[in-house]
Amino acid sequence: MTENGEDSPLHQSCEAPDKGDVIDSISRSLKTSLEDAKTCKDHNDAPKLAARNTDGDFGQYQPRPPSLPKLFTRGGSVEETVRTRRLRNSQESLSDPAETGSSTDSLKENRTVQAPGGLVLSGAAAATSTRNEQEPDVRPLSSAGVTGSPVFRDRGSSLSEYEMRPPSQQSDPTDHRARSTKVRLSPVQPTGPLPALEKSFASATLRAANRIDRDCLDYAVLAREKLGERFHRNLSDSRLLENMGSDSASVNSMRSTYSVLSPIRPQDVRNRSFLEGSGLGSGALLGAEELDRYFPDRKVGIYIATWNMQGEKGLPGNLDDLLLPTDSEFAQDFYIIGVQEGCPDRREWETRLQETLGPYYVMLYAASHGVLYLTVFVRRDLIWFCSEVEHATVTTRIISQIKTKGAVGIAFTFFGTSFLFITSHFTSGDAKIYERILDYNKIVEALALPKGLPDTNPYRSTPSDVTTRFDQVFWFGDFNFRLSKDRVDVETIMNRTVAGDMGPLLAHDQLSKEMKDGSIFKGFQEAPIHFFPTYKFDIGCDIYDTTSKQRTPSYTDRILFRNRQANDIKVDKYTSCSNIKTSDHRPVIGVFQVKLRPGRDNIPLGAGQFDRGLYLEGIRRRITRELKRREAMKNQSSSAICAIS
Repeated sequence: MTENGEDSPLHQSCEAPDKGDVIDSISRSLKTSLEDAKTCKDHNDAPKLAARNTDGDFGQYQPRPPSLPKLFTRGGSVEETVRTRRLRNSQESLSDPAETGSSTDSLKENRTVQAPGGLVLSGAAAATSTRNEQEPDVRPLSSAGVTGSPVFRDRGSSLSEYEMRPPSQQSDPTDHRARSTKVRLSPVQPTGPLPALEKSFASATLRAANRIDRDCLDYAVLAREKLGERFHRNLSDSRLLENMGSDSASVNSMRSTYSVLSPIRPQDVRNRSFLEGSGLGSGALLGAEELDRYFPDRKVGIYIATWNMQGEKGLPGNLDDLLLPTDSEFAQDFYIIGVQEGCPDRREWETRLQETLGPYYVMLYAASHGVLYLTVFVRRDLIWFCSEVEHATVTTRIISQIKTKGAVGIAFTFFGTSFLFITSHFTSGDAKIYERILDYNKIVEALALPKGLPDTNPYRSTPSDVTTRFDQVFWFGDFNFRLSKDRVDVETIMNRTVAGDMGPLLAHDQLSKEMKDGSIFKGFQEAPIHFFPTYKFDIGCDIYDTTSKQRTPSYTDRILFRNRQANDIKVDKYTSCSNIKTSDHRPVIGVFQVKLRPGRDNIPLGAGQFDRGLYLEGIRRRITRELKRREAMKNQSSSAICAIS
């Protein structure tokens, strides 16, 4: 202690400090810090004030030290302070007229002000710059920090010029002053490609509702060409799903009010004739668009069967093997059945055919010449595209009243392709080749077809040959051409046949030889034969003729075809039906794919006519047969249970 009673500095340091002295010391320190901050602010604003005092010219901007952060509020934590600052920024954004103004504010005249460094600010940017100068302590939310987020990393088109610069060039405080405090966020865009839309529909009804029908679309719009290709009005389900997706608005606009069928406009009802096609060139019922709708590949399936029934009264118990073989994946569009020496009851034969084919098919037409029967069945949803059907007959007997030998032909047009089906029975006998050639020549000259149907290609027609007047011709039947070889030699060759190679047998076939010489069936073709001769068998077995005549096995039953355009007919199957053994002949069947072409308005349509009585009788028999089968199964199960008990 000193002489005047005061403590020495050393003594003061050893004693406990007074609480009031500590508070005064902290207050003086805070005051000094605030004065230093004000001095720094004045120092930073000095160049700006000096530049403003000049004659309207801004001086070169001098760099300034960064401003000090705002002091925390006493008694508050750091988290509360940050939360308060965020709230202030949000409230300032809401109260900012530049951010809450309506869209009509953009129509007002933009007021421009000059910012430090010679920049020109307009609208909200000028207001923001002024507010930042008045409130230096409130730091705006920098959009530069947003650009670092991975969500907005790839949005270069929505960022400002400053934000698109590299980080090394973003330190200019002049650009920092010129940026608006408003953060403009672009719509969220995917960083990669979107996953493919799974085109799956729940029900068949919805798929039918989504089908685009040509009646719902404008003829003029669809007639235009898009990208060099024709844009078809009629689209199948698979094409629709590829082009349409899940646009519910377009689906609802195409659907009818009361069903899944497409609506029909009154204008189409006025202009369209279902008997003569359509008055509009682009809306013909037999036109290209309708053809592509039902046959995208423009091919129709035709099933042909020929069978010499030998006049038997009793028919096979089941004709499924004849018309619906188990090795066929799909049924065909047309079924053409030609019969020689048919059963006495022709109506019963046709009813059995209808019963076998069932409700999916209707008999389009049937014609006969004595015991020669020719029947045409078609899928019932295709009858609208068939023309009127015509038929003609020719007898090759000297006495015309005897109708056991000759031919019957049926002709019609399907879309724009004309068809001719002929079944015939030529003269029998091993050595009567010349007589059979005469039968052929008489038929092609005397068969008067077509009658009222227009010729689809009159420039390639010949008056003396009926087969040249149609696009697709199928001629089938019992031609009675034999194998010019002894039976013993024929059986020896058959025993040596391996893997269906019938070449050694066909080398002795009379029909093949005459066709090569050009004396018969000019322009016709035949599919390769891989089955054994179909004539002559003992009834009910697979043994060839065991009678005293010992006839030589031969290929008497054949199916030939001819087309105007090359490769219009493709053969899918050509074989015999060995399961039907009620005759001395085995039926021969052929399945073909035939090319179709669009039709014209001059083709008279059949208006969906078919034999309704035959259809109802065939369906009634199918129902009766099914009920009997179920009753038999029920009785069998009941008897089995009784036997076990």
